[in-house]
Amino acid sequence: MEINQITDREQAPMDLLLLADPNQQIVENYLKDGHCYGAYQRGFLIGVYVLINKSSEIAEIANIAVHPDRQNEGIGRKLIEHAIKVAESKGFEHIEIGTGNSSLGQLALYQKCGFSMQAIIKDFFTDHYEDPIEENGIICRDMIRLSKQLT
Repeated sequence: MEINQITDREQAPMDLLLLADPNQQIVENYLKDGHCYGAYQRGFLIGVYVLINKSSEIAEIANIAVHPDRQNEGIGRKLIEHAIKVAESKGFEHIEIGTGNSSLGQLALYQKCGFSMQAIIKDFFTDHYEDPIEENGIICRDMIRLSKQLT
């Protein structure tokens, strides 16, 4: 697997990005300021993430998604590790990520990758998304913010 930056915003894999964030307008907004990276295997795109600069000290993984047929193969972890290396190489001190209260697998993965919970933004998803989001039989209501200190 190789991970490369997708430099043409028009080539950003919206179908994959919308798996992680179903609001196309929000995705388009962070694509404007972010850097999109794709994971490829045998020429096929199997995963993606978007890294944005929140400040001079903080980078954020604004979106991360793996093709449904390729989930649970460790690709998400490799994408996160790549994002951490990119953020470190750019001199950031911290990297952050946010996810829904119902995203149980993602919460576990992020913590296994060294992130720790920092904050809960109450009603984020019910306030910013028209249609309800449900995962694991749970309504996605609150955003969980996680952070990792970089070296």
